Amino acid sequence: MTSALRCITKYTCLRTSLTKSTAMRLSRVSSLALLTGLGQSSAWLTPSPVRSVALRETGALQNSNIGYQTSLKASISSLPPLSSHYEDCMPLARDAMDFIDASPDPFHAVHTSTQALEAAGFTEWKDSELVPGGKYYFTRNKSTLVAFGIGKNFKPGNGFKIIGSHTDSPNLKVKPYSKRTTDKNGGSSGAIQIGVECYGGGLWHTWFDRDLGISGRVFIDDKEKRKIRQELVKIDRAILRIPNLAIHLQSAKEREAFAVNKEDHLSPILATAVKESLTSGGAEDQTEDDGDEWLRQQEPLLVHLLASELKVDTKDIVDFELNLFDVQPASLGGVRSEFVHSSRLDNLASCFLSLRGLIDHVTNEGLENDDDISMIAMFDHEEVGSSSATGAGSPIVGEAVKRISHVLGAGEDSPVMYDKTVQNSFVLSVDQAHAVHPNYASKHEKSHGPKMNGGMVIKRNNNQRYATNGLTGLIMKEIGKAAGLPPIQEFVVRNDCACGSTIGPIISSTTGIRAIDMGCPQLSMHSIRETMGVKDFTHGLALFKAYFKHFSAIDERIEG
Repeated sequence: MTSALRCITKYTCLRTSLTKSTAMRLSRVSSLALLTGLGQSSAWLTPSPVRSVALRETGALQNSNIGYQTSLKASISSLPPLSSHYEDCMPLARDAMDFIDASPDPFHAVHTSTQALEAAGFTEWKDSELVPGGKYYFTRNKSTLVAFGIGKNFKPGNGFKIIGSHTDSPNLKVKPYSKRTTDKNGGSSGAIQIGVECYGGGLWHTWFDRDLGISGRVFIDDKEKRKIRQELVKIDRAILRIPNLAIHLQSAKEREAFAVNKEDHLSPILATAVKESLTSGGAEDQTEDDGDEWLRQQEPLLVHLLASELKVDTKDIVDFELNLFDVQPASLGGVRSEFVHSSRLDNLASCFLSLRGLIDHVTNEGLENDDDISMIAMFDHEEVGSSSATGAGSPIVGEAVKRISHVLGAGEDSPVMYDKTVQNSFVLSVDQAHAVHPNYASKHEKSHGPKMNGGMVIKRNNNQRYATNGLTGLIMKEIGKAAGLPPIQEFVVRNDCACGSTIGPIISSTTGIRAIDMGCPQLSMHSIRETMGVKDFTHGLALFKAYFKHFSAIDERIEG
């Protein structure tokens, strides 16, 4: 390392003759080579367009520079290949990042998922005929999704292998009446804001000073077809921002507490106000002159933005469900690119892995010798308790099992067979888990501290905040062994800490199906920007595929 630093110092001196902009570009090249371990090959030393421009500008293709390159190459080559342990995991992690970026809200998460399912040969099921070997899905409210593949050897009384997750994350939702600034000139601040409502238990201080877009669904009155249709909208530009208060305007006590008044401090700025004399009679005033009371209560700039994006008239917009999101895409982090930094890892990481696990299972002839039904269920409203028509507390899973069993010959009119189906079924509830935070390690139970890139986590709580028990935990550990995975990690909260909960106990108590709660370990849960390990995507997918493949055989081995 000392030799490498000497070379860098020599290179820095050489750079002083370059122009400032060229030097910055060249610095990035050398830094990237060091951090990514590309010095293991000579490829990065081959003149790139940026580097070639710099060398031409300085006439630096001289013996001294060649000597520098040779020395630096030798120094870097002696370093370990920093990214080698994670390269095999990168394609899956990047696919997950693309999925999350495309899914800023539950409606987009379900839409993105149905596109992937249809590309894999799934068809939408509307209580029609089902056949062994078939692949189907259905949605509820466009924010909850159920998809399943029927094993070719399925018989009435056989079980359902279910993976449950949720599509929602804490965020700021636009209020039904979005107008917050009543003064056209923006009042004393001269700024136009929109009204938002806090959804779920977010770490709201992390939403300050972020570039925020807006997404969701818009209801449009299609007068020609005499129908009201739904359109998804995703504006991934920095159109909104919640600015911090300057430190100079805060008291010492306020700086120490950083207390957020969720009503007063979280309203985002949409635009600066323009004096009425400059906008009088303009398009932005037309919504206020419209006879529709709902439209009059909306911020005109927001309505016009939506109309422009959807290419409709403002008067055709009759309602919307919108939320804010961070427009910064998911990114890789860490010196070895071993982390994924992203919004909504809780719980779109689980949604992605369950979706991918099911698709891989059914497309790799997993249904050929399958005796059961492999299913995924992605619910809305977990972050606010799941008690809704589209949450895990709804009858969606129970009714799906009944309806599918009935079509396949073991419905409510065959109670014995249906009860047998329930007893043979299993729910793998997947929601992100808490990795040990290096700066707050004392917040974790010292013997049950999951680590990022260490594999999936079983979540346990004897007070039934999680659905895991000894039997369901053992089943998943045996499945992990069958997949050749590292030992599954365990999580238990400290006795002096409150324990969260998720969908496992809710589904199990409403259906009678055995369940376990698991998840990938992550940091910064409920922040606008969360972190998890790259390897844990690979660990999770391998476990889910093994679950679909091996569950029945392992379940038969264990005394119930």
